[in-house]
Amino acid sequence: MANYSWGPRDLSAPAPRKLRQVPVERGMILEDATSGWVGEVIRTEKSGGMRVIMLEDRHGKSRSFQAGFGFLLEGEPVEIVEPVAKAAAPKNLVSASGSRAVAGLKAREARASRIWVEGKHDAELVEKVWGHDLRVEGIVVEPLHGVDDLAGAIRDFAPSPQRRLGILVDHLVAGSKESRIVAEAMQVPGAADNVLILGHPYVDVWQAIKPATLGIKAWPVIPKGVDWKTGVLKAFGWPHATAEDIGIGWQRLLSTVHHYGQLEPQLLGRIEELIDFLTTEDYGFLTID
Repeated sequence: MANYSWGPRDLSAPAPRKLRQVPVERGMILEDATSGWVGEVIRTEKSGGMRVIMLEDRHGKSRSFQAGFGFLLEGEPVEIVEPVAKAAAPKNLVSASGSRAVAGLKAREARASRIWVEGKHDAELVEKVWGHDLRVEGIVVEPLHGVDDLAGAIRDFAPSPQRRLGILVDHLVAGSKESRIVAEAMQVPGAADNVLILGHPYVDVWQAIKPATLGIKAWPVIPKGVDWKTGVLKAFGWPHATAEDIGIGWQRLLSTVHHYGQLEPQLLGRIEELIDFLTTEDYGFLTID
């Protein structure tokens, strides 16, 4: 390893050359000159007004460092600076969902039909990725805040051919409590042809974000009996004691999502099917997964 001195210098000596400034980016290999830690940049974020970078070594262990001086890049002392701002994408070409964006979009008057999702976080994720499409089609997404009385909610909505419902349910797998709730809900008069209930296999919609999007290899495994969201934030080393902590944690996760490719296909397909169900007159009715 090259021996570079970062300590006091003889002021009578020629001034050292200015270090090359290198914008931090994921995937670069850096060495911390003080500790000798060598690793790949797997994540970078602003914290407390400072730029923090996470380096993962070849054994899978990671450490955080403050950006700035004291790093070697391919043996060269460099100053690690703010990442380069990404160039703005050409306007009105492709939306976050991958559909063709509509130039000069003026939101269509809302349809009577609705998409229901289980909670606020689900609604925010759908809006972030499919918001453009929903405004083009005039579809409103509403959070249910739970599906325990889904049958009653559908009954109150009074679905009809002009007033359809598309519903996304978390953890809708065979034999689950959710599957029984859905079966009962579909017995409500008017639901058979005018309500489509689909689900994804995840305990919570957070899991629909691909781990690679967050710079992790897999979502943490949370023991039974532990609140899943609380357990996840604790595993990340983030504040997790209050409802506010959970909300802030979710916003950190949501901020990493910019397009459909960062979400799992088990969610993507379901949202697309629900939008088609509400916007296509001759949509063939699908059975519940």
